This record gives sequence, structure tokens and C-alpha cells, in this order.
Amino acid sequence: MDITSMFCEMDDFCKTFEIHYNQQQMTEDKQYRNRSCNLSLSEIMLILVMFHNSSGYRNFKGYYNAYILGTCKKTFPDAVSYSRFIDLVPRAFFPLCGYLNTREGEKTGIAFVDSTPIVVCDNRRIHSNKVFKGLAGRGKNSMGWFFGLKLHLITNELGELLGIKITPGNTDDREPVSERAKGLSGNLFGDKGYISQKLFEKLLQQGLRLVTRVRKNMQKRLYTTIDKLMLRKRSIIETINDQLKNISHIEHSRHRSPINAMINVISGLIAYTWQEKKPTIQIHPKDMEILHGMTPEQKLK
Repeated sequence: MDITSMFCEMDDFCKTFEIHYNQQQMTEDKQYRNRSCNLSLSEIMLILVMFHNSSGYRNFKGYYNAYILGTCKKTFPDAVSYSRFIDLVPRAFFPLCGYLNTREGEKTGIAFVDSTPIVVCDNRRIHSNKVFKGLAGRGKNSMGWFFGLKLHLITNELGELLGIKITPGNTDDREPVSERAKGLSGNLFGDKGYISQKLFEKLLQQGLRLVTRVRKNMQKRLYTTIDKLMLRKRSIIETINDQLKNISHIEHSRHRSPINAMINVISGLIAYTWQEKKPTIQIHPKDMEILHGMTPEQKLK
């Protein structure tokens, strides 16, 4: 990742965010305790995001003590102790959420939708888990039962993120699609878990055509050659989910607070958006015209 460019962009965003945040505090006429800190908000965000892509560490404590306070001491001369930094982490929650929205990818008319579980504890410890009580849910996927959250993603063929939502693990995959797909048009490719006539009609009103395979007990549908090819390429979003878990490390079962768990996921997603080489699908320009419903003759006119 280009750390300098990332910090500059985060710093510009934080300056705008802090202005609006301070104005809101003055409007509400409430006093909030906010101890001063040598580290700026953008530096806190940068340290959190760097952990997910450039450090090679799986444990945040080891990463902070060895990498930030050691190797990167000159880069972060005002770095505080580990325990103090953990106290500062919740301050970055809302700025990270806002910044993630600015990292939205290009709307190309091609989108893929999928969900992936974020397990928060082993199945044998479900009844003793107190951190996510009332927040996580027990769901089931192709790998079996799990307890945790579910990350819903919409991406384009360039591997860029277009829509994100985190829900309890027992949420139906189809439920958040229409909300996350607002503003999108063209074709949305999903697996059989997204088959729903009601969802299809709702998305069609938004200008988005949902394309899925059919189950064995359903009537066969007529697909264009392009639709068949894009359904085969739907695995791109599964590759993205795999990278989020194995490279950005958005999933682990050692969280001690829900806020820190959400910050871990959001920081991992931001780190992915800064990844130079993302999973992509090469599409010929003529095929793009067909996907957008235009023939080459219409394009010339």
C-alpha cells in the first residue's frame, strides 16, 4: 500500500469530519469528555488500517509494540503506549465508517452480490459468549452452522466495493440487497440463495436486473451467452471474501468489545480498497456494450 497517499487522504477527510463533528456538539449543547492526545485522528486510523495489509502480524498487540513502537517509531514519533492506544481506538469508529463510504468503487453496470460469515466464537462456546450477546446470531452456510455476524458485499468486475452491510448471522441473504444496491444499474449476479421474485421486481424498479441460476425444481430460464459467462465468473466475489479473511484478517474470535470488532472489520475493508492488485475480470469492450443493452451500431449512432 502507498502509506503516504493513504495518510494524506485520511488526514484531509479527518479535517472535514472534525469540523462537522465539533459543530454538531455545539448544536446539541452537550459536554463530552475527550482527553487530548499526541496522536492525531488520521494517525490512529492509519495505524489500524496498516495492521490489516502491510504488517504481516496476526496479533494487534505484537504488531503495535514491535512494528509501530519499534520499526515505525520515526514515522509515528508521538505514538502512545499500547494500553493508551486501545483506549483511543473507539474514537476512530465513526470516522472509519465515513471514510469507508468515500472508498466506493466505480459503477460499471456489472455487479456481484454475496455474503460471508464472520465467526466470533467457536460453536462450543456459543452459550458462554457475552461480548456479542444480542448482536450476533446463529446462522448456517455451506460449511455448516456458525455463531457470529454476516458481511454482505456488492462488488464490480474490477474487484472494487460498491455496497457493504454487516448483520447478525441469522439474517436472510436477500434482506439487505435492495438497500445496498441503491444507485446501481445494469446487471447484478448472485447465487441461488438470492432467488426471489419479489426481490427481482423490486430491483428492476431501481433499474437493476438480478441474474441467478435456477434450482432443479424450477422452470428453466433463457440466458444470454454473456449472462452465462458472467455467472461463471461470479467466483470473483468469493475470492474477495477469501482475501478479506486471510489477508486483511477481518475475522477472529478474540474480541473483547463489539465496537472494536466492528473497527477491525471496517479497517480490514479499507485496507482491501487500497490493495494495488485486486481480483478482476477482463471484459472485451464489445461484450460491455451487450451487457449495457447496446449493439455496436447503436453505439455509433
